Amino acid sequence: MKLVIANKNYSSWSLRPWLLLTELGITFEEVLIPFGQTFDDPEWKRAISAFTPAGKVPALLDGEIQVWESLAIMDHVADLRPDLPVWPRERAAHAMARSVAAEMHAGFQALRGACPMNIARQFHPRDRGAKVAADVARITAIWCDARARFGEGGPFLFGAFGAADAMFAPVVARFTSYSIDLDPVSAAYAEAVQATRGYQSWRTAALAELWIIDEDEADEPVLKEFRPHLSRSKA
Repeated sequence: MKLVIANKNYSSWSLRPWLLLTELGITFEEVLIPFGQTFDDPEWKRAISAFTPAGKVPALLDGEIQVWESLAIMDHVADLRPDLPVWPRERAAHAMARSVAAEMHAGFQALRGACPMNIARQFHPRDRGAKVAADVARITAIWCDARARFGEGGPFLFGAFGAADAMFAPVVARFTSYSIDLDPVSAAYAEAVQATRGYQSWRTAALAELWIIDEDEADEPVLKEFRPHLSRSKA
């Protein structure tokens, strides 16, 4: 299989299936097509359209089969490998995992807009508005509920690492980058996600990238810069 992704520092959607495949030990070839200077760059659109009719990342190529959209990729993997815990097997846990993954896929627009994924920087904590606060409250409520009801088998939302955790991994990155305070349960969960081999590998590669997308660089003071060797227009 081939997984088509974009810049690891910025592409939250690429992280999701990449992390799931990596953590479950599924072999795949990575095809990274870096964004242009803007996310509407026509050359990038042409390059990515060779792999997916949606013209977006991620995309999975499984022989003659094309799969795009993160949740569809995860469901395809679940169908291919029913022996692996892509989704929880217990019915109530499966239902919740599927529901919160879909909620993540479709929602939390305020958080996405105010806090674009940027692994290479950490920003000072500040009030980011009522809508972002509401998104954070809902996400952490999901995490706490899942951990309380189904988390006995491990440190992740439903015990073992699965698709729901992969869906929320970019949120974990955002909470760290934007210095968002978390309750103890949510903080421990975020730490567990960041401690996985897959997340650490992704982060290392993200920090080695030479591309900077000004459009996705927050115009605010930086607390920590993890790529000081690169010059940036917004510092």
